Amino acid sequence: MATTLIRKAEMVVAWDATAGTHAYMPDADVVFADGVLTFVGRGYEGTADTILPGTGRMVMPGLVNIHCHPSSEPMNKGLIDEIGSPGFYNSSLYEYLPIFRGDAEAVPHCVRVALSELLLSGVTTLADLSMAHPGWLDILGESGMRVCVAPMFRSARWFTRNGHVVEYEWDEAAGEKAMAEALSLIERAQQHESGRLFGMVVPAQIDTCAPQLLKDSHQEATRRGISWQIHAAQSVTEFHEITRRHGMTPIGWLDSMGLLSERSIIGHGIFLDDHPSTRWHTTSDMDRLAATGTTVAHCPTVFARRGITLKDFGRYRRAGVNMGLGTDTYPHNMLDEMRLVAYLARTQAGDPRTLTTTHLFEAATIGGAKALGRDDIGRLAPGCRADLVLVDTTHPQMRPARDPMRSLIYAAGDRALTNVFVDGREVVRDGEVLTMDYRQAAEHLHEAQKRVIANVPSRDWAHRPVEKISPPTFGSL
Repeated sequence: MATTLIRKAEMVVAWDATAGTHAYMPDADVVFADGVLTFVGRGYEGTADTILPGTGRMVMPGLVNIHCHPSSEPMNKGLIDEIGSPGFYNSSLYEYLPIFRGDAEAVPHCVRVALSELLLSGVTTLADLSMAHPGWLDILGESGMRVCVAPMFRSARWFTRNGHVVEYEWDEAAGEKAMAEALSLIERAQQHESGRLFGMVVPAQIDTCAPQLLKDSHQEATRRGISWQIHAAQSVTEFHEITRRHGMTPIGWLDSMGLLSERSIIGHGIFLDDHPSTRWHTTSDMDRLAATGTTVAHCPTVFARRGITLKDFGRYRRAGVNMGLGTDTYPHNMLDEMRLVAYLARTQAGDPRTLTTTHLFEAATIGGAKALGRDDIGRLAPGCRADLVLVDTTHPQMRPARDPMRSLIYAAGDRALTNVFVDGREVVRDGEVLTMDYRQAAEHLHEAQKRVIANVPSRDWAHRPVEKISPPTFGSL
C-alpha cells in the first residue's frame, strides 16, 4: 500500500470537525494511501513512498458538482450564448435545445471535453445527468473521476409548433420502461471495476413526468438509499404549466406528494412562489425546501445568459436550504461558476454580505456531498477519500495571496490549478489531464457541431437556418 506525502504545504484547507467547517492550516502535511487520507496536520513523522513538496502550494478538497450534462452541453458552445425564446420568457429549453442535440457519434467527445474541463477546474466528484448512451460507464471510469451516474427518464417529450406554446407528447409506459432501464444501469455503475461510480434516480423534469412515475422513482431511490433529483422551478413556462395542471407551485406539488426530503435535489429551484416573475398567492416554497432538508442545485451561468437568476443564494441559505452547485452548461468550469454565484447573489440582494466565500466554498464541497449522502468527500480529514487539488499560490494571478481561496475564486481561477487527485490517483498534472485526450476530443466536437448545424432547419419548427436563430458576432466580408 503506497503512501504519498505532501510535505509542508504553504496552506491546507483542512476540515475542522469541531466547528463543522473548513479552516486554513498553514505549513501542514497531507498524507494518503490506498485512496484514503491518513493524516492532515503538522509534523508528520511516518514514512512515505512518494513525497511531493508543498512549497508554494495550497491543498484543498476536490469540488463536488451535483448537476451537470456532459453528454450534450459542450455541443452548444457558440450556438446558444445569446439566445432565449421571447415566447417562453427567454428560456432556451423548449425551442432551441432540442434542435442542437448532437448525434450518437458526438456524445463520447462531448463527455470527454466536459469531464476534462471539470477536472481542470478542480471537480473530483460529479453528478452526470444524461440520457443513457453506449459506453457511458466505461468513459466515466476512464476519466478517473468519482461520478454519480444519473440516467434521466420521463413520461413525455416537449416540443413547440410556434415558439410560444409548449406541447407534450405522452407515453407513460415508455417512461416506466425507461426508469427500469435507468435503475439497471445504476446497479451496473455501482459494480463497475473502477470502484468510483455510484447512482442517483432522476426523473428528468417535473412537467414531463407522470405523477406515478415521480412517486415510484422516489420510492426506489429511498429503498436503495440513494439520492433523487429532478429539474423543477426552472422556467416561468414550467411554473405556469404546473399551476395550471395542479393548482399548486412546482415545489408545492412535489411536497404534496411527499417527494421533498434530505436526499432530494431540485435542479435549479429558481421560480418559487415569491419570485418576482412568478408571484403566487402563497409564500411557502422556501419554507417547504428548508423544512424537508431538500437541496437546491444552483447553476447560474446557463440562466444568466438569458437574464434569469436565483433571488438570491444567500437568502436560500439563511432560510435553511442546503445549497449545492453545478455546471449546467459550458464552460464546464466550476471555479467560474462559483465566482458568478457570488456576484449574482450580491447584485440580486443589493448587499455584499448576503454570501461569504466561506459559505460559497461549503456549497461547492460539503453542501454537494450532503446532497449525495456522502460524508467522505468534500473535506480533508483522516478517513475521507483522497480527493484533493493542488493550487500554485505563486502564480501571478494568485498574488497577493493574503487570502488564497479568495485569490483563487475571484482572480486566478483554473489557471492556478496544478494537480488533481481522485482516490489518491493523480488525474491532472501541471495543468494537463492525464486520463483523457482533451484536445483530440475538442477537435472531434468541432467537426460534430458542423453536422448539428446542417440539421437545424429540419428540426426547427420554423425551418430556420442556424444563422437566423443564432447570428454570428460579425458579418462576413
